[in-house]
Amino acid sequence: MKTLILAGSLVLSSLVPATAGYAAQAKPNIIIVMPDDAGYGDYACLGNPIIRTPAVDAFKQQGLLLKQFHVSASCAPTRASLLSGKHEFKNGVTHTIFERERMSLETVTLPQVLKTAGYTTGIFGKWHLGDEEAYRPENRGFDEVYGHGGGGIGQTYPGSCGDAPGNNNIDPTFWHNGSFVKTKGYCTDLLFTQALQWISHKRSADQPFFAFIALNAAHTPLVVPKNYYQHYLGKPGVTEDVAKFYGMIENIDTNFGVLLAKLTEWQIADNTVVIYLGSDNGGFAPATKVFNAGMRGSKMTPYQGGTRVPCFLRWPAGGVPAGMESDALTTTYDLFPTLATVAGAAFPDRVKQQVEGRDLGPLLKNPKAEWPERTLIRHIGRWAKGKAASAKYNGCAVQNSRFTLVNNTELYDLSQDPGEKNNVIGEYPEVAADLRRSYDHWWNEIQPDLINENAIGPKINPFKELYWKQFGGGPTEAELKAMDPYSTTLPH
Repeated sequence: MKTLILAGSLVLSSLVPATAGYAAQAKPNIIIVMPDDAGYGDYACLGNPIIRTPAVDAFKQQGLLLKQFHVSASCAPTRASLLSGKHEFKNGVTHTIFERERMSLETVTLPQVLKTAGYTTGIFGKWHLGDEEAYRPENRGFDEVYGHGGGGIGQTYPGSCGDAPGNNNIDPTFWHNGSFVKTKGYCTDLLFTQALQWISHKRSADQPFFAFIALNAAHTPLVVPKNYYQHYLGKPGVTEDVAKFYGMIENIDTNFGVLLAKLTEWQIADNTVVIYLGSDNGGFAPATKVFNAGMRGSKMTPYQGGTRVPCFLRWPAGGVPAGMESDALTTTYDLFPTLATVAGAAFPDRVKQQVEGRDLGPLLKNPKAEWPERTLIRHIGRWAKGKAASAKYNGCAVQNSRFTLVNNTELYDLSQDPGEKNNVIGEYPEVAADLRRSYDHWWNEIQPDLINENAIGPKINPFKELYWKQFGGGPTEAELKAMDPYSTTLPH
């Protein structure tokens, strides 16, 4: 059995810095929209009988759906994988806090590569790959930055990961190109509005753009205008939290519909690659009890429900067929080489050595194209500090196109049992052994890359420090201790 995840540079060696093979002649614009914490089962077009997602439902009929697309089980790791073209652990990202969310400064990012091909780049929403200055998106390839800190609006954790103090989904304070701006409105509406304003400005310039609309919704806190969730209350199995969660997704869908309409109005829809990546991890656990597309697990689990999400892609000028689906096993880090290739970006040796994803080009032309066997490896990470070795098999999955080995002891035949109910490790010991060998090889290989395991962050959260510098104020002694358990003095 082949383990192509371990040989990414060989995959990239066949790529060329041109859009040859695609129908489009001019460099396409690129937009990625990625909600947070939505699951595969949180879209009406994928079977959810309760939620309303008319824009995504229509979008599904306009492009290609990658049905077997996998991300990480939590947010920062997925973002590191998407923006680097390699497994998140190889960027040092094994957690969402405690400095273990910081993407290695050695990593060449997707926006940096796109800029070499003449693109202008913007991120709107959640970065979550380091809040200290060197790690922030404005220093990792993004020209336009509009969003929040840490893993969510208003979240506070010890160390370097956190947002502006007292922030909220309604009337949030956003970080915009080096300073904070106080806003009025709902976070998702504001992020899409800012993205549309930026796109409108860039569309008339002789320069293609890359817009990464990385939403904090539908992550907690579950704060959303009542008109978006009240109609879900009282539905079978829907608690108030699930109603608000669905409302946040419906609000995303509404804004996504406005975005698509604007692209059409501006006559740039045909040659804009639009990717709607259904989520950055598996679904919100309470909502999976309502509908989970037949899968087991949710966010923060190594089962299918923790990592399998829908990836919708539309690009008419590039020849991507409408209303088609692909069952090819694909993953987050495939997007880097795919988008860099369609952008006509060059692949210097450093990038070739970094990127282990596959160019999705064959599937974009023919969703039924032959797709060689591969092995994908996932791990939920988040082990206690210094405990990586003991967590080796705790929360991991090794998957090929048919089988998945979970936690080293559970083997599921996904062709017969997509819900992962029947452990068949006794029936297929040779399959389990082969997958285990692939995983052991990978685990040993990544150890030098786990660079953040003993990292020590700043005493004061960078976003809060910048906020206080701009607006005044600061923490009390008690608040400082709660924010940073290693600190005993107030900031100067």
